[in-house]
Amino acid sequence: MKTEVIKLDSSPSGEVELSDAIFGLEPRADILHRVVRWQRAKAQAGTHSTLGRSDVSYSTKKIYRQKGTGGARHGDRGAPIFRKGGTYKGPVPRSHAFELPKKVRALGLKHALSAKAQEGKLVILDIAELADGRTAMLAKAMKDLGWRKVLVIDGAEVNEGFARAARNLDGIDVLPSIGANVYDILKRETLVLTRAGVEALEARLS
Repeated sequence: MKTEVIKLDSSPSGEVELSDAIFGLEPRADILHRVVRWQRAKAQAGTHSTLGRSDVSYSTKKIYRQKGTGGARHGDRGAPIFRKGGTYKGPVPRSHAFELPKKVRALGLKHALSAKAQEGKLVILDIAELADGRTAMLAKAMKDLGWRKVLVIDGAEVNEGFARAARNLDGIDVLPSIGANVYDILKRETLVLTRAGVEALEARLS
């Protein structure tokens, strides 16, 4: 499908042909859900930790004799039943990541791109460059274009001046094509791809 290309000053800059196999699919919520869950689980720190019975700082001496007290039978004070005792089967540091087939991950990215195209929230930018890297210039361009929460995906490398200008602005994120992922695409309101970004994504997903 043909899509109009614009410049950063919102003037037209021709057209680009987008692959229907990548940008023209009917988005499936189940695939997007699976990929986002995989991403978030992989990013989870997993540093949660509690002290078990063998970790608490108490004597392991039996607190009183077994029989004749009229009370329940107990061992040491570190048992989970006591205050400040060890936690029974508490969380321990671990990885929350799980495996997801590469084909499903690639399909999820295609469906995320197609979802933005279907919503009319996909913008093709000729080139994302700012020679002097001034934040004020990019802020004005975003205001004129009506961008609020936007993700810009460039080619193999991001222009240093553009990245520097975007760094101080709230609501804009810039990624190289290799960093394109389902969660970031769906999280932002508008997806902006440069010509180089389109070529890189089509080469990656074809």
